Amino acid sequence: MALIVLAADKGAPGVTTAATALGAVWPRSVLLAECDPAGGDLAYRLPAQDGGVLNPGRGLLTLGATARRGLRPEQIHEHTQQIVGGLDVLAGLTHGEQAAGLTWLWGPLGRAFAALPGADVLADCGRLGGHPEMGELVSEAALVVLFTRASLDHVAHLRERLQVLPSSVQVAVVVIADPRQYRTTIDEVRRIVMATGRQVAFVTGIAHDPKGAELLRGQWGGRLDRSLLIRTARELAGRLAAQIRAPEHAL
Repeated sequence: MALIVLAADKGAPGVTTAATALGAVWPRSVLLAECDPAGGDLAYRLPAQDGGVLNPGRGLLTLGATARRGLRPEQIHEHTQQIVGGLDVLAGLTHGEQAAGLTWLWGPLGRAFAALPGADVLADCGRLGGHPEMGELVSEAALVVLFTRASLDHVAHLRERLQVLPSSVQVAVVVIADPRQYRTTIDEVRRIVMATGRQVAFVTGIAHDPKGAELLRGQWGGRLDRSLLIRTARELAGRLAAQIRAPEHAL
């Protein structure tokens, strides 16, 4: 259906937490794919559907091993697992050294994600910039969502990333914002983004909610549904899903 790349340019503003929250409330079928070449921790962070642990050896690494003769979209689900709540995930690499042998994979993977039948793909790509080969996956995305904190260093890196992303790539910006200054923070970042001259689909936010993030690690429903993280993620998911169906170039 559609590939949505979720990424940042500076440090770790919370992309994986946001990606998991979005996957939990996505309005249609979705696959959460961990695509950070530096390695990820999804397999250790979230429990499996049966309450056990995910297999860190099954996911992007095993998909890469079988895809050297060609990668078809229907192969992807052979390497996915389900976490608590029923979300399908493609676990990523466990350390950056594994990425050295998979530099060829990102382009075919992006094309397969974009053509995956019956589900959107949320690709958590971590930090952009350190792995140029990721540009091949990014170029296949219907939308690239850049996450940032409101601090000076994060916003400065965001501004630079907006200037170097190809103009053909549709971009949205999401501020991981303190709930106490939620709207003000988003408005400030929006003004900075507008000043770059880069056309973006929109600038919006998701709540910085450590308690909600802890609930997301295993307690789905109930208290989690009432958390600021999930409430703002649901609003964001609806806007992202609508954007990839009917693109609009307006803040």
